[in-house]
Amino acid sequence: MTSQAYAAIDIGSNTFRLLIAEKNPDKHATTPWRIIAYTHRIIRLGEGLHQSGKLCDAAMQRALTAFHEFSTLLKEHHIEASQLSAVATAAMRDAENGQTFCQQVEKETGIDIHIIDGEQEANSSLAGSCAVLPKSVRDNFLLFDIGGGSTEFVRAESSKNIDAISRKMGVVRLVETYLQSDPPSEQDYKAMKSACHQHLDVVEQYWQKKNAQIVAPKYLVGTAGTVTTLAAIDLGLINYDADIVNNHHISKQRFFELRDHMLAMTHQERQAIPAIEQGRADLMIAGLAIIESIFERWGYAEMIIVDAGLLEGTWLNISNST
Repeated sequence: MTSQAYAAIDIGSNTFRLLIAEKNPDKHATTPWRIIAYTHRIIRLGEGLHQSGKLCDAAMQRALTAFHEFSTLLKEHHIEASQLSAVATAAMRDAENGQTFCQQVEKETGIDIHIIDGEQEANSSLAGSCAVLPKSVRDNFLLFDIGGGSTEFVRAESSKNIDAISRKMGVVRLVETYLQSDPPSEQDYKAMKSACHQHLDVVEQYWQKKNAQIVAPKYLVGTAGTVTTLAAIDLGLINYDADIVNNHHISKQRFFELRDHMLAMTHQERQAIPAIEQGRADLMIAGLAIIESIFERWGYAEMIIVDAGLLEGTWLNISNST
């Protein structure tokens, strides 16, 4: 029996996410999807990639385990190949053996993976985010999507992509390169921020070519694991709830309070925070450096956080294509 549901898989450099959902018949609902099943795994597919140029054996084995689990869930919900879109981002894009590994995954699990470029990633993240943002924000905002291997920046007006740029400024890359101390030393954190600002220089140069001036949109919107975890910490969530996280605002002042709190902690202490899932405690430090650099660079007073992003945008693409 064929299901009326659609499924999307976001294969990130750090986290894999699977969403199975039906189109929501309620036009006044907060989201256009009705979730049937959702799961995710922290895989660190991009482990060591920036040094070796390849996906390492341990990371690929972790990934294969997750794909087998995802495949089982898809079969349980009668999801056929035509109802599934699985997209891979920076780690698969950059790895010499990325395409070969995709072929192995399809052979073993039946999951057909499409490696998407930075612009496709940005567009899907934008579509997912716009599905939950209020119209007042959608009219003029800067979306940033922090991943394990890259961060995408999208300037949007009236929910449309004005321009987008992807930089190899990911939390796994930054941690592996710069995080040497526990708790993080001032030197470690400054080195991360310095690297971030070099990437933001390129973003500004890109904007200048587009508009002959640097114009930061009115609202700052962040998506993906780092910012949603930060929102969950700020909200004091024990059990993560995407509906509560969506459209949560964190002021610049409150961000600095959260930053100081986490930078003073050891890895073990951060990992003990209920909102930080296993495998993310060190990556939060790099995420803080990225967010702080954005605050410093463009003078925003606050950021708006959305849980919806690439995964949901990918689901929208597959569900609207039939």
